[in-house]
Amino acid sequence: MTAFQHTAGTAMECLSIPITLQKEPGMDSEGREVLRCGFKIGGGIDQDHTRSPYGYTDSGVYVTEVSTGSPADRAGLKMHDKILQCNGYDFTMVTHKKAVDYIKKHPVLNLLVARKGVTST
Repeated sequence: MTAFQHTAGTAMECLSIPITLQKEPGMDSEGREVLRCGFKIGGGIDQDHTRSPYGYTDSGVYVTEVSTGSPADRAGLKMHDKILQCNGYDFTMVTHKKAVDYIKKHPVLNLLVARKGVTST
């Protein structure tokens, strides 16, 4: 029997990759304690994706940097991953500031990402 054109037990194309990222304590540039995740983002619906130095083809939120050895690196997040969701919140139609604020306020990030060459995006 098939469901959604897929036969149980056979391989299927992955639509997203789940990543759980636990932030760790650190210090910001002014000496305040913060929770660090170890990645930077670019994009958002308020940004012009045609001006991206990475050649992104839409206004999604993309990972533009991952620090070596950081929680993001250990969790498996990669540069150029497109963040589809964070803790169930839709990142496909979000402004850059809203995405940054949302990422900053949660100590654990349950991300769904699309990765070029792995998922359909």
